[in-house]
Amino acid sequence: MPKKQLNGSASEVEAAFYEALNRADVEALMALWADDEEIACIHPGGPRLVGHRAIRESWSIILEHGGLHIRPAVLHETHNLMSSIHSVVEGTTAATGEPAHLVASNVYIKTPKGWRIVLRHVSVAPGPIPVDNPAQVLH
Repeated sequence: MPKKQLNGSASEVEAAFYEALNRADVEALMALWADDEEIACIHPGGPRLVGHRAIRESWSIILEHGGLHIRPAVLHETHNLMSSIHSVVEGTTAATGEPAHLVASNVYIKTPKGWRIVLRHVSVAPGPIPVDNPAQVLH
């Protein structure tokens, strides 16, 4: 299946990524990754996964029971013509039912097919959920 053309911005790809997570749509999620087999993903507390197969399998397992309700906020973005690096604080709910937050680095490159994810690295963040700049909520 050909990948959807996303010619907008890295921020639009990021918004589509979080929407796909919310819907538990592995196909839409994987369509946002670069075609390069050197793509990498690190889930909180997990090993580094390299390549489409390993990343797809991990997301399939994570999303098999439904979508993740992650609220991305406090975006810090740095970019040039061909790459964009986003540092995001992700609000979610822990298994205990308590609010929790993660910190994520999402790296995008501009390809002939548009902006694509090449790296996602997420860690559990210590301390209270930051409120540095609530105006920077992505959705």
